[in-house]
Amino acid sequence: MPKVLLIDDDIELTNLLCEYLTEEGFEVETTADGRTGITAVTSSSIDLVVLDIMMPRMNGLDVLRKIRGASEIPVLMLTARGDDIDRISGLNLGADDYVAKPCSPGELAARIRAILRRSGRTDRNGSLEVLKTGSLVLFPSNRRAEWNGSQLELTGTEFSLLEVLVRSSGQLVSKQDISLRAFGKPLTAFDRRIDVHISSIRQKLGTREDGQAWIQAVRGRGYQLLEG
Repeated sequence: MPKVLLIDDDIELTNLLCEYLTEEGFEVETTADGRTGITAVTSSSIDLVVLDIMMPRMNGLDVLRKIRGASEIPVLMLTARGDDIDRISGLNLGADDYVAKPCSPGELAARIRAILRRSGRTDRNGSLEVLKTGSLVLFPSNRRAEWNGSQLELTGTEFSLLEVLVRSSGQLVSKQDISLRAFGKPLTAFDRRIDVHISSIRQKLGTREDGQAWIQAVRGRGYQLLEG
Protein backbone atom coordinates (compact mmCIF):
# COMPACT_ATOMS: atom_id res chain seq x y z
CA MET A 1 0.00 0.00 0.00
CA PRO A 2 1.85 3.16 -1.18
CA LYS A 3 1.95 5.95 1.40
CA VAL A 4 1.15 9.46 0.18
CA LEU A 5 1.74 12.69 2.10
CA LEU A 6 -0.63 15.59 1.30
CA ILE A 7 0.80 19.00 2.19
CA ASP A 8 -1.99 21.56 1.69
CA ASP A 9 -3.68 24.15 3.90
CA ASP A 10 -7.03 23.76 2.07
CA ILE A 11 -8.66 21.48 4.66
CA GLU A 12 -11.83 20.84 2.66
CA LEU A 13 -9.90 19.76 -0.43
CA THR A 14 -7.45 17.73 1.64
CA ASN A 15 -10.29 15.81 3.30
CA LEU A 16 -11.86 15.08 -0.11
CA LEU A 17 -8.58 13.88 -1.62
CA CYS A 18 -7.70 11.88 1.47
CA GLU A 19 -11.02 10.03 1.38
CA TYR A 20 -10.75 9.28 -2.34
CA LEU A 21 -7.11 8.16 -2.27
CA THR A 22 -7.80 5.90 0.71
CA GLU A 23 -10.61 4.22 -1.24
CA GLU A 24 -8.17 3.83 -4.14
CA GLY A 25 -5.78 1.81 -2.00
CA PHE A 26 -3.33 4.44 -0.78
CA GLU A 27 -2.27 5.09 2.78
CA VAL A 28 -2.60 8.84 3.29
CA GLU A 29 -1.02 11.25 5.76
CA THR A 30 -1.89 14.95 5.75
CA THR A 31 -0.49 18.20 7.05
CA ALA A 32 -1.46 21.83 6.48
CA ASP A 33 2.00 23.17 7.29
CA GLY A 34 5.10 23.07 5.10
CA ARG A 35 7.62 22.69 7.90
CA THR A 36 5.70 19.77 9.39
CA GLY A 37 5.60 18.24 5.93
CA ILE A 38 9.38 18.47 5.58
CA THR A 39 9.80 16.71 8.92
CA ALA A 40 7.37 13.97 7.86
CA VAL A 41 9.27 13.36 4.62
CA THR A 42 12.60 12.97 6.39
CA SER A 43 11.32 10.94 9.35
CA SER A 44 8.55 8.71 7.91
CA SER A 45 8.26 6.03 5.23
CA ILE A 46 6.60 8.18 2.56
CA ASP A 47 6.41 7.03 -1.08
CA LEU A 48 5.18 10.26 -2.67
CA VAL A 49 4.39 13.86 -1.70
CA VAL A 50 1.46 15.88 -3.06
CA LEU A 51 2.48 19.49 -2.44
CA ASP A 52 0.39 22.66 -2.78
CA ILE A 53 2.33 25.68 -4.01
CA MET A 54 0.20 28.42 -2.42
CA MET A 55 0.53 28.07 1.34
CA PRO A 56 1.01 30.68 4.10
CA ARG A 57 4.26 31.14 6.05
CA MET A 58 6.29 28.72 3.92
CA ASN A 59 5.19 28.35 0.32
CA GLY A 60 5.34 25.12 -1.64
CA LEU A 61 8.41 26.04 -3.69
CA ASP A 62 10.42 26.62 -0.51
CA VAL A 63 9.13 23.31 0.87
CA LEU A 64 10.11 21.56 -2.37
CA ARG A 65 13.59 23.10 -2.20
CA LYS A 66 14.04 21.76 1.35
CA ILE A 67 12.74 18.31 0.40
CA ARG A 68 15.07 18.09 -2.58
CA GLY A 69 17.98 19.01 -0.34
CA ALA A 70 17.40 15.86 1.69
CA SER A 71 15.48 13.37 -0.45
CA GLU A 72 14.72 12.19 -3.99
CA ILE A 73 11.17 11.20 -3.03
CA PRO A 74 8.68 11.81 -5.88
CA VAL A 75 6.78 15.12 -5.56
CA LEU A 76 3.58 16.07 -7.38
CA MET A 77 2.69 19.76 -7.21
CA LEU A 78 -0.76 21.29 -6.96
CA THR A 79 -0.66 24.62 -8.80
CA ALA A 80 -3.13 27.37 -9.62
CA ARG A 81 -4.70 26.85 -13.03
CA GLY A 82 -2.81 28.77 -15.70
CA ASP A 83 0.12 29.65 -13.43
CA ASP A 84 2.97 28.69 -15.76
CA ILE A 85 5.63 30.40 -13.63
CA ASP A 86 4.96 28.20 -10.58
CA ARG A 87 4.84 25.05 -12.70
CA ILE A 88 8.12 25.83 -14.44
CA SER A 89 9.78 26.79 -11.15
CA GLY A 90 8.59 23.60 -9.48
CA LEU A 91 9.76 21.37 -12.31
CA ASN A 92 13.14 23.12 -12.34
CA LEU A 93 13.45 22.47 -8.59
CA GLY A 94 12.87 18.75 -9.12
CA ALA A 95 9.11 18.17 -8.97
CA ASP A 96 8.04 15.08 -10.91
CA ASP A 97 4.68 16.34 -12.18
CA TYR A 98 1.94 18.87 -11.50
CA VAL A 99 -1.85 19.03 -11.44
CA ALA A 100 -3.76 22.30 -11.75
CA LYS A 101 -6.31 23.16 -9.05
CA PRO A 102 -9.17 22.61 -8.83
CA CYS A 103 -8.34 19.01 -9.74
CA SER A 104 -10.44 15.87 -9.90
CA PRO A 105 -9.50 13.16 -7.38
CA GLY A 106 -9.48 10.63 -10.20
CA GLU A 107 -6.91 12.57 -12.19
CA LEU A 108 -4.74 13.03 -9.11
CA ALA A 109 -4.81 9.28 -8.35
CA ALA A 110 -3.89 8.50 -11.97
CA ARG A 111 -0.94 10.92 -11.90
CA ILE A 112 0.27 9.48 -8.58
CA ARG A 113 0.20 5.93 -9.95
CA ALA A 114 2.05 7.01 -13.09
CA ILE A 115 4.81 8.65 -11.02
CA LEU A 116 5.12 5.63 -8.74
CA ARG A 117 5.43 3.34 -11.76
CA ARG A 118 8.15 5.50 -13.31
CA SER A 119 10.07 5.77 -10.05
CA GLY A 120 9.79 2.04 -9.24
CA ARG A 121 8.69 2.76 -5.66
CA THR A 122 8.02 -0.38 -3.60
CA ASP A 123 5.58 -1.29 -0.87
CA ARG A 124 6.21 -1.10 2.87
CA ASN A 125 8.02 -4.48 2.90
CA GLY A 126 10.31 -3.59 0.02
CA SER A 127 8.46 -5.91 -2.38
CA LEU A 128 7.21 -4.92 -5.80
CA GLU A 129 3.45 -4.37 -5.93
CA VAL A 130 1.46 -7.31 -7.26
CA LEU A 131 -2.22 -7.09 -8.20
CA LYS A 132 -4.15 -10.36 -8.38
CA THR A 133 -7.71 -11.38 -9.04
CA GLY A 134 -8.40 -15.02 -9.79
CA SER A 135 -5.95 -16.24 -12.45
CA LEU A 136 -5.02 -12.72 -13.51
CA VAL A 137 -1.83 -11.21 -12.06
CA LEU A 138 -0.44 -7.74 -12.81
CA PHE A 139 3.01 -6.37 -11.96
CA PRO A 140 2.60 -2.57 -12.30
CA SER A 141 6.28 -1.74 -11.73
CA ASN A 142 7.36 -3.42 -14.98
CA ARG A 143 3.99 -3.40 -16.74
CA ARG A 144 3.79 -7.19 -16.97
CA ALA A 145 0.68 -9.37 -16.85
CA GLU A 146 0.06 -13.10 -16.40
CA TRP A 147 -3.11 -15.00 -17.22
CA ASN A 148 -3.56 -18.60 -16.08
CA GLY A 149 0.16 -18.80 -15.35
CA SER A 150 1.30 -17.59 -18.79
CA GLN A 151 2.41 -14.15 -19.90
CA LEU A 152 -0.43 -12.02 -21.22
CA GLU A 153 0.66 -9.90 -24.16
CA LEU A 154 -0.80 -6.40 -23.73
CA THR A 155 -0.10 -3.02 -25.28
CA GLY A 156 0.75 -0.19 -22.90
CA THR A 157 -2.74 1.25 -23.22
CA GLU A 158 -4.36 -2.14 -22.63
CA PHE A 159 -2.27 -2.65 -19.49
CA SER A 160 -3.31 0.76 -18.12
CA LEU A 161 -6.99 0.02 -18.71
CA LEU A 162 -6.78 -3.49 -17.26
CA GLU A 163 -4.92 -2.19 -14.19
CA VAL A 164 -7.80 0.17 -13.44
CA LEU A 165 -10.32 -2.67 -13.69
CA VAL A 166 -8.22 -5.04 -11.58
CA ARG A 167 -7.86 -2.42 -8.82
CA SER A 168 -11.66 -2.23 -8.80
CA SER A 169 -12.30 -5.93 -9.46
CA GLY A 170 -15.97 -6.83 -9.07
CA GLN A 171 -17.03 -3.18 -9.14
CA LEU A 172 -18.53 -1.12 -11.93
CA VAL A 173 -16.16 1.61 -13.12
CA SER A 174 -17.49 4.45 -15.27
CA LYS A 175 -15.72 5.24 -18.53
CA GLN A 176 -15.00 8.73 -17.21
CA ASP A 177 -13.27 7.24 -14.17
CA ILE A 178 -11.37 4.78 -16.34
CA SER A 179 -10.10 7.60 -18.53
CA LEU A 180 -8.99 9.69 -15.56
CA ARG A 181 -7.25 6.81 -13.80
CA ALA A 182 -5.67 5.20 -16.87
CA PHE A 183 -4.76 8.27 -18.91
CA GLY A 184 -4.86 11.12 -16.40
CA LYS A 185 -7.42 13.12 -18.39
CA PRO A 186 -11.21 13.28 -18.77
CA LEU A 187 -13.04 11.40 -21.49
CA THR A 188 -14.08 13.58 -24.43
CA ALA A 189 -17.34 13.32 -26.35
CA PHE A 190 -17.46 10.58 -29.00
CA ASP A 191 -14.11 9.14 -27.84
CA ARG A 192 -14.31 5.37 -28.43
CA ARG A 193 -10.70 4.43 -27.56
CA ILE A 194 -11.63 2.78 -24.28
CA ASP A 195 -14.29 0.61 -25.96
CA VAL A 196 -11.89 -0.47 -28.71
CA HIS A 197 -9.09 -1.39 -26.30
CA ILE A 198 -11.44 -3.16 -23.88
CA SER A 199 -12.73 -5.24 -26.79
CA SER A 200 -9.13 -6.29 -27.55
CA ILE A 201 -8.47 -7.21 -23.91
CA ARG A 202 -11.67 -9.29 -23.84
CA GLN A 203 -10.46 -11.32 -26.82
CA LYS A 204 -7.13 -12.00 -25.10
CA LEU A 205 -8.80 -13.13 -21.87
CA GLY A 206 -11.37 -15.34 -23.60
CA THR A 207 -14.59 -16.28 -21.81
CA ARG A 208 -15.51 -17.77 -18.45
CA GLU A 209 -16.81 -21.31 -18.02
CA ASP A 210 -20.34 -19.90 -18.06
CA GLY A 211 -19.69 -18.28 -21.45
CA GLN A 212 -19.62 -14.72 -20.16
CA ALA A 213 -16.85 -12.28 -21.01
CA TRP A 214 -14.51 -11.53 -18.10
CA ILE A 215 -15.08 -7.81 -18.66
CA GLN A 216 -18.76 -6.87 -18.63
CA ALA A 217 -20.10 -3.71 -20.28
CA VAL A 218 -22.97 -1.93 -18.57
CA ARG A 219 -24.58 0.19 -21.28
CA GLY A 220 -24.26 3.91 -20.61
CA ARG A 221 -22.42 3.33 -17.33
CA GLY A 222 -19.04 1.64 -17.77
CA TYR A 223 -17.19 -1.66 -17.34
CA GLN A 224 -16.76 -4.30 -14.66
CA LEU A 225 -14.12 -7.03 -14.35
CA LEU A 226 -15.76 -10.14 -12.94
CA GLU A 227 -13.99 -11.74 -9.99
CA GLY A 228 -12.71 -15.30 -9.81
